Amino acid sequence: MHLLPRRAARPVDRAVAAVRRWPVESQQRSRRNAMIASTALAQRRAELHDVEDFLAARGHSPAPEVAAQAAHG
Repeated sequence: MHLLPRRAARPVDRAVAAVRRWPVESQQRSRRNAMIASTALAQRRAELHDVEDFLAARGHSPAPEVAAQAAHG
């Protein structure tokens, strides 16, 4: 007679455990997404600087509106 209530409690225990883990897992996913976005932005910024340096070395400068748009994404 003891087994029946215990079996019925297992799905509830799993649900409660999932709810307790959710904030931690959500925070970890958010941090990972922020790191990925930060890395992508840093790479894009480095590429932009490389292109600007390349063009400056050859005496060219990008049009001001293009440079401003590239700088702000």
